[in-house]
Amino acid sequence: MNSTLSGRNRSSRIGGFHRKSPLERLDLVAAFADLDEAARSHLADMGNLPVPLADKLIENAIATMNVPIGIATNMKVDGEDVLVPMATEESSVVAAVCNAARQNYDSGFTTSLSGTLMIAQVQAVDVPDPHAARLRLLERRDDIRAICDACDPVLVKLGGGFRDLEVRLLETRGGPMLITHLIVDTRDAMGANAVNTMAEKVAPQIAAWSGGRVYLRILSNLADRRLARAHAVWKLADIGGAEVRDGMLAAYHFAAADPYRAATHNKGIMNGISAVVLATGNDTRAVEAGAHAYAARCGHYSSLTHYEVTREGDLSASIELPMAVGLIGGATRLHPTAQACLRILGVRTAERLARIIAAVGLAQNFSALKALATVGIQKGHMDLHAQNIAMMAGAVGDEVDAVAKALVAKGTVRVDVAEQVLNELRRA
Repeated sequence: MNSTLSGRNRSSRIGGFHRKSPLERLDLVAAFADLDEAARSHLADMGNLPVPLADKLIENAIATMNVPIGIATNMKVDGEDVLVPMATEESSVVAAVCNAARQNYDSGFTTSLSGTLMIAQVQAVDVPDPHAARLRLLERRDDIRAICDACDPVLVKLGGGFRDLEVRLLETRGGPMLITHLIVDTRDAMGANAVNTMAEKVAPQIAAWSGGRVYLRILSNLADRRLARAHAVWKLADIGGAEVRDGMLAAYHFAAADPYRAATHNKGIMNGISAVVLATGNDTRAVEAGAHAYAARCGHYSSLTHYEVTREGDLSASIELPMAVGLIGGATRLHPTAQACLRILGVRTAERLARIIAAVGLAQNFSALKALATVGIQKGHMDLHAQNIAMMAGAVGDEVDAVAKALVAKGTVRVDVAEQVLNELRRA
C-alpha cells in the first residue's frame, strides 16, 4: 500500500492522476480508501462496457455503475406496439408502466412533438442603449444566421440550422442585460454542442453590435420549443369505477395546486422518463432540469400532467414537457448498451424517441395516482422492495422469494425482520 495514501497521510492531491490508466487509478483509490481485494476486483470489472471506452466517456474513470435495464411491455404508442428499455434501480418503476399500459392497451397513447428546436443564450451587459441595441441585433438577423449556419454545414445539409432570433431586455440585481436567443433546429441531435458552438462564434459580433460586453454563451435546458406531448384515456370499467377515478382526480388537483405535492408527483413522472433517457444514453440531468423548469412556467411549481373526465365518464390524461433527446452524439452513439436499447425501441428519429418517452412518463404517473387513490403507494412498492430487503439480510437463491413473501404477509418490510425470517427458514 502506498504510505502517502493511507491512514492520516491520505491526500486527494494525486499528481498526473488523469494520465494514468483506469486500473492504475483504481489501485490508487483502493489504497486511499483501504478497499479490500473483493471491492477492488468488483470495481475493476466494467461489465459490458469496454475499458478504453469508459476511459474516454468521462475523466478519471476507474469503474462502472451497472444499473439494471428492464423492459416495459404493453406499450402502444400512436398505434404501434413498442417494447421500452428502462434503466433504473427502483424496483416498482418498470412494473408501474407495464400496468398502466395494460389497462389502456386497446387505445394506447397518442403523442406529438412541437419540433426539434433548441435555444442558445448570449448574455450582454453594460449596454449603453439597450432598447436601441435590441433593435440593432434584430436587424442583423440574416448576418447572425450566416454565422450560425457556417458553424455546422452538416446540420444544415440535414435540414437543420438557424431558425430564428429573439432579443430580450432582462432586469436583474446587477442591472439590465441584453439576452440574445439563437433558435436552432438540431434535428436528431440533442444539440448542446451545436448551439453552444454557434453562441461562441456569434458572441464577438453581438458585443460589437450592441456596444456591451458579452459573458455567458450557452444553451438553455428549458427547451420549450421542443415539447413532447402524450395523451390517453382509461375506461372507467378498466380502472375500477368512478370512486377510483375521482380519487385520482383529487390526487391530481392536489398536485396542481400545491408545490409540496407537485414535487413528488413530478418526481414519479421522471422515474419513468429518466429511466428511458438513461437507457438510451441521453442526458438525464438536462431533461430533468427542463421538465422542472417547465413545471414552474406559470409562476408556481405545478403538475406536468393533467387529468379530466370525458363525456363518457372515462379518465383522460395528458402530459407536455420539454424533451431534448437525440440519437447522435455522445453516449447515445458510443455506448453499446444505449445502441442496443435504441434498436429495441426501433426508433429512427429523435422525434419518435421523445414521443415514446412522454408516453412512458404519463403511464408512470397514472400508476402512481391510481396506487395513491386505492391501496396506497407503499403496497405495490413494498411488494417489490421486499426482495431487495431480503437480499440485504443475506438471502440467496430461492430464499429471496421466500423471505420477501413472508415480509409482505407480515406487512413489515424491514431488514431486522428479514434477518429473523431468514434464520427461521434456515433452521427449518
